[in-house]
Amino acid sequence: MPESAPPVGLTEAQAQARLQTEGFNDLPKADHRTFLRIIGDVLREPMFALLLGAGVIYLVLGDLTEALMLLVFATISVSITVVQELRSERVLEALRDMTSPRALVIRDGVRKRIPGREVVRGDAVVVLEGDRVPADAVLAAASNLLVDESLLTGEAIPVRKSAVDGGAAMARPGGDDLPFVFSGTLVVGGEGIAVVHSTGAQSEIGKIGQALGRIVPEPPRLQRQTRLLVRNFAVFGMATSLLAVLLYGFLRGDWLKAILGGIALGMSMLPEEFPLVLTAFMVMGAWRLSQARVLTRRAAAIEMLGSATVLCTDKTGTLTENRMTIADLRTLATPGDQARLVATALLASARESFDPMERAIKGEAETRMEGTESIYGGRELVRQYGLRPGLLAMTNVWRRHDGGETMACAKGAPEAIGLLCRLGPERLAWLRRTVDEMAGEGVRVLGVARTVHRGPDLPETQQGFAFEFLGLIGFSDPLRANVPDAVRECRSAGVRVVMITGDYPATARAIADRAGLDANRVVSGEELARLDDAALAECLRTATVFARIMPEQKLRIVEMLKANGEVVAMTGDGVNDAPALKAAHIGIAMGGRGTDVAREASSIVLLDDDFGSLVRTLRLGRRIYDNLRKAMAYIVAVHVPIAGLALLPLLFGFPLILTPIHIAFLEMVIDPACSIVFEAEPDESDLMRRPPRNPESRILPGRLAGWSVIQGVLAFAAVGAVFAGGLARQMPETELRALVFVSLVLVNASLILVNRSFSASLLVALIRPNASLWVLLSGVVALLAVALTWPPAMDLFRFGPLHLDDLGLTLLAGVAVLVALELIKPHWRRGFRS
Repeated sequence: MPESAPPVGLTEAQAQARLQTEGFNDLPKADHRTFLRIIGDVLREPMFALLLGAGVIYLVLGDLTEALMLLVFATISVSITVVQELRSERVLEALRDMTSPRALVIRDGVRKRIPGREVVRGDAVVVLEGDRVPADAVLAAASNLLVDESLLTGEAIPVRKSAVDGGAAMARPGGDDLPFVFSGTLVVGGEGIAVVHSTGAQSEIGKIGQALGRIVPEPPRLQRQTRLLVRNFAVFGMATSLLAVLLYGFLRGDWLKAILGGIALGMSMLPEEFPLVLTAFMVMGAWRLSQARVLTRRAAAIEMLGSATVLCTDKTGTLTENRMTIADLRTLATPGDQARLVATALLASARESFDPMERAIKGEAETRMEGTESIYGGRELVRQYGLRPGLLAMTNVWRRHDGGETMACAKGAPEAIGLLCRLGPERLAWLRRTVDEMAGEGVRVLGVARTVHRGPDLPETQQGFAFEFLGLIGFSDPLRANVPDAVRECRSAGVRVVMITGDYPATARAIADRAGLDANRVVSGEELARLDDAALAECLRTATVFARIMPEQKLRIVEMLKANGEVVAMTGDGVNDAPALKAAHIGIAMGGRGTDVAREASSIVLLDDDFGSLVRTLRLGRRIYDNLRKAMAYIVAVHVPIAGLALLPLLFGFPLILTPIHIAFLEMVIDPACSIVFEAEPDESDLMRRPPRNPESRILPGRLAGWSVIQGVLAFAAVGAVFAGGLARQMPETELRALVFVSLVLVNASLILVNRSFSASLLVALIRPNASLWVLLSGVVALLAVALTWPPAMDLFRFGPLHLDDLGLTLLAGVAVLVALELIKPHWRRGFRS
């Protein structure tokens, strides 16, 4: 227990009064879409209204079968969308940890556990090893207290805490021997009693939460572009449909047929697939990312992944494993003394500890000695000497059960251990030289000493022992094994990696060197604070390592990079990373060690904290956008022949080929083709060798849109030729409808095959793996066979029988379109990915 007198704390009445007046401020919560809101959004889609309108007309005409079929198609479409949206909402809800940490407070002179949200200013809080600190507080008493503040500062090593007599103004987190503890930090050693200074929004963690509320996320560009595309197509399609209905009705007098033809034309020209494909690609993209252990919280981030130009990464827990390991052992004598050095360090540590360095010592001892019982065996801990501000060393005294020797084992700051050992000038010079060398490699150094004490009485202080210096132990937070390869792949993809950490410059430089980053210049937080915006903007064009950075400085770096025209992805796991995560175009949080606040502020979460998953995420993001463009190009192309076939009869008085039931059938082919088939297409060969995509580029750039129109015109010409041939042969209306419809379906299949790849030839594209494609095509063939041979289906679609020569003509039309487009495609490739 702390040796100084602890504060008595508030009375229960005082605490409740303050809780009533001050309350507790939560951090911002994520938006939630209810089931009814999701259904309402879906029912407002124009295609759904057209399907229902056509169904009502057929119901009035007494055609119950066709009305029910249209209703079934509409219900299937709505159900798929609602299920996908609900799954996304459940994933978001599962992210939130709704449990409240508990706090041990002293009220009315009695210790009691209360929910952390009920702690108020003035409470006396007891913090013990393993506890989360419930509020910002000033230490009134402390004993060997070590606190992990990495979630606020980014420092990998716990910091020492010391008590202060009387009140003290709160300072910022970071650094040793300060009398302040902060909400959300973890006690890894010792214990203490602190008087609460700030709670909720007034705490350091709360200030970060307030900053999050002031940050407006980037609007999804792709969604804006898609809405504009849909609006333009819809206005043109509806105007054309209305004009065609009026012309047909006035010129031929058959208004019922005009309305049905107009609905079919409207359905053929309404690009309802655009928002469907965007939604499907985002949902399927999120699922595909989840297979790589990446959770997508905001679908808009997927569209930005291919545009990222700068990746700002935290060090602790992101580039490194966020665990201490022994990196180096130095002794004055032979290497054989290393086992003795490790055993002594173990005896100088707590037997069961949360401290990461002491856990690393225990792990090393278990490896070297095949367990620790041989070290502890027969010994009893009789006294501990804790850290003191004037002597940063601690000593454990052990005595054998049989009354044998008494051994004192010490570890601490190298200079403190050197002082205890009374080293001479030569050994002191070696100590300083070696410590400087190890620190330059980015490791944390501890000195170790031991002595056998003679006599029954123990000295009052550690200086009373005659210690023998054994050596130095270097600790490091190891770099993740796959980080260098991931950094190289980012560089080849034109993505610059920038490390931003709260750790010390020497540690940051060492990690950057191992990761393959350019660490020639390390910019410290103190240096950054002196730079104005113009100087910082210039600095950010070349600097890649930033150390001792405060949370508000991380945010400033991200915002300045954005002002420089960069598309910024930011990774992190601590509360201190949250504002920068939310401000970045793509915020990427660590899911394993990451805090709730960081996850809520981010748009993507790496579930296994693997930096290599980030590169897979970038690759998948580029692939998703590539395939999305292919799907959009296909949608434009396939609607041209459908709209042409719906418009021709209205303009020239030909028999109606396509009715709403035919359009609905085609949509059931087109929708999975543009959403499932194209989404499953594998990577293009140069995917990670391209520069990042311009974020302002359109989803359908001019050249790609022109290519789509050419595909559609050729497809319409082929189907129109079949239609004209059938009219010339004076085929019955039902047979003509079947002939043209089968031709349209086969031409549709040709358009799918042509758009599978921007660069690969047809032969290469055909052997590219895509099981969804062949499942779809097989299903289409089976459905066509049923529609052409089963009498009830033939009646539903108003089809007549086709002969082998008719089927041969439809197949010829599909093959002709495929070959012609494959011959033309090489001349249009340039600019497809601009």
